[in-house]
Amino acid sequence: MADNTQTAPQIPLSLFAGSLLYGGLCVLAGVLGTKIADLGHWPVVGDLAVESGIFAFLILVVLASATAELHGPATANRLVRFGFVPLIVSMVLLEIVIHVVPPAPFWQDQPAFAHLLGQGARMQFAGLCSYGTSQTLNVYVFAKLAQGKDGKLLWLRAWMASLLSQIVDTVIFITISFYGVLDLAPLMTGQIISKLVLSTIMVPPLIYLFVALGRKLDRG
Repeated sequence: MADNTQTAPQIPLSLFAGSLLYGGLCVLAGVLGTKIADLGHWPVVGDLAVESGIFAFLILVVLASATAELHGPATANRLVRFGFVPLIVSMVLLEIVIHVVPPAPFWQDQPAFAHLLGQGARMQFAGLCSYGTSQTLNVYVFAKLAQGKDGKLLWLRAWMASLLSQIVDTVIFITISFYGVLDLAPLMTGQIISKLVLSTIMVPPLIYLFVALGRKLDRG
C-alpha cells in the first residue's frame, strides 16, 4: 500500500522566526513613522530629527542582511518581496477602517486617528517604491561585499549596505512624496544625516546579535 503522507517542508527556525518579525516590523514602521523623533544636538551636524519609523526600518535592514548571511541572498530577496504583502494589506485595512468603518458615537478620536494613520495615495506609493528598492539594494550590496570574506567583517558589510540603502530610501520617498510641494534639499539632507547616524549606532551590534541568535536557533 502506497504511503501518500506528505512531509512538510523543513524551514530553518531562524528563517521562520525572522520572517514573522520581518512582517510585523513592515507594518509597525509605518505606524511609528507618524512621530518625528528629536535626536538632539550633535557635533558638526547640529540638531537632528527623524521619523520614528526608522527604528523599525533599520531592524528590517539588519534582518534582511542576517538572512542573506545565514541562508543566502536569494532567500533574503524573497523575504523582501514577501514583505510587500503585510505592507499592502495594512495600507488597505487602514483605508477601510478610516474611511469606510464608522466610528462609535461615543468615540471622539476619529479625526486624530485619521490624521496620524491616514496616508494619501502618493505617500503610500512612495513608501512601497522606497521599501522595495532600498531593501533589494541592501541585500545586493551586503552579498557583494561578502564575496571572499568567509563571514569576516560582518559589521562592516552590514553597515555599508545599510548606509547606501538608507540614502536611496530617503531620496526615493521624499522625492515621490513631496516633489513640487516642499523644498526637497533641506528635508532630504536632514533625514539622510539622521539615518546615517542611527545606522552607525544600531546596525553593527544588531547584525552580530541577529546572526548569532539565528545560528543558535538553527542548532536547536
